[in-house]
Amino acid sequence: MTDPQPWSEQSGVLVLPSGATVRGRRIGAVTSPADFALLLAPGPEPIWPHRKIRWPDFWVPLDRADALDALRVALRRAYDGERVEVACRGGVGRTGTALAALAILDGLPADRAVPWVRAGYHPKAVETPWQRRWLRRVA
Repeated sequence: MTDPQPWSEQSGVLVLPSGATVRGRRIGAVTSPADFALLLAPGPEPIWPHRKIRWPDFWVPLDRADALDALRVALRRAYDGERVEVACRGGVGRTGTALAALAILDGLPADRAVPWVRAGYHPKAVETPWQRRWLRRVA
């Protein structure tokens, strides 16, 4: 079965500065399959390959090195043309922060990441001051 619409046109899909695409979503949302997922909260796990990051709600990842490694893995997979997604419970704060981090790792200046993700993904993405501060240290 094929997706009803191409990956790049689906809800929550962002085009990174390099042209690679990533999707943000709520963990519980019904959605088309991805090739790889970063899960930032407990919840239903997809049947496709995934990796979990320990990331409390409204906070930042508990293990910075592990989170950056997972984000780099996801970015490499997106560069390879895989359908990569990022998901948390609400699909806004942690997901938006991770999407902004992916954009920074992809070359977007850190000071532009929050406005970029809010314009392209969700207007309330990156919900807390400490998430914004964490993003300044991603690059």
